[in-house]
Amino acid sequence: MQNNIKGILFSLIFAVPAYFLGKFFPIIGGPVFGILLGIAAAGIKRPVSFEQGIIFTGKKILQYSIILLGFEMNLFSVLAIGSHSFCVMIFTLLTAFLVAWIVGRWLGLARDTTTLIGAGTAICGGSAIAAIAPVIGAKDKDIAFSISTIFLFNIIAVFLFPFLGHVMGMSNTGFGMWAGTAINDTSSVVAAGYSYSNAAGSYATIVKLTRALMIVPACIFFAVLTARQQSKNGNFNIYKIFPWFILWFVVASIVNTTGILPIHISHILGSTGKFCIILAMSAIGLNTNLRSLIKNGIRPIFLGLCCWFAVAVVSLFVQHIMGLF
Repeated sequence: MQNNIKGILFSLIFAVPAYFLGKFFPIIGGPVFGILLGIAAAGIKRPVSFEQGIIFTGKKILQYSIILLGFEMNLFSVLAIGSHSFCVMIFTLLTAFLVAWIVGRWLGLARDTTTLIGAGTAICGGSAIAAIAPVIGAKDKDIAFSISTIFLFNIIAVFLFPFLGHVMGMSNTGFGMWAGTAINDTSSVVAAGYSYSNAAGSYATIVKLTRALMIVPACIFFAVLTARQQSKNGNFNIYKIFPWFILWFVVASIVNTTGILPIHISHILGSTGKFCIILAMSAIGLNTNLRSLIKNGIRPIFLGLCCWFAVAVVSLFVQHIMGLF
């Protein structure tokens, strides 16, 4: 651990201002600022002794952050939204991954970039990317592409969704469901939902938190898929490929649901997890080649647009079929 301290502290230099910038500009969010500040400093020459800690921060601390987020998850809230919401979520999740796979292959994008953009669109933006990236062994540049793409459509959604919701005459519940299943990041869901109405904002937030639980089956699925692809004979050790940090995320969620921990402790742990994501994103930015990012940037954005549009349309369609519109 001592070998990692220098790299962790160096990443912290960028994570702290990113955290406060995220507070001032919540629509953009701390993780985006973290990765941008990291990328801006990536070209600066730094001691070789920092490298191990930076890599540790971008990989291991990223996993620890997901565990801590579980302490803000209440499973009773998940059950309260009912089977209708789960149905819409399943359709939007499958749509995002299917569109990502088809369009990603057509664009010739790397598999990991395609997977992460699909996951970020399908589940919960940066948190899903942070959870699945270590499972599939994604490179830092793939994470940077994905976070940047998701961020762009979060910003657009905050302004576009309430306007379209009013144009279509959606109910508070209908809009809350739409925002909760079709907008990527939690902060953007909250912003768009409460811009529409307080009732829509409350419902959208619960739907979004429920959607975040899809991280668990998604991580397990990609862990098994990755192991199968890496194994020549199809035999693999489940212990080695299982994403154990996701198991601890579930344990943290259960602990929080039982009410054993005081609310303020759960909030501190969850907030620490969010800061750790910013810290990890800063480290990932420090290991990202800006020239490569600019060269290939337009294709991930187009993929993100296709996934985002498909999810938004499918969410509306399924709601219409089910009479939830």
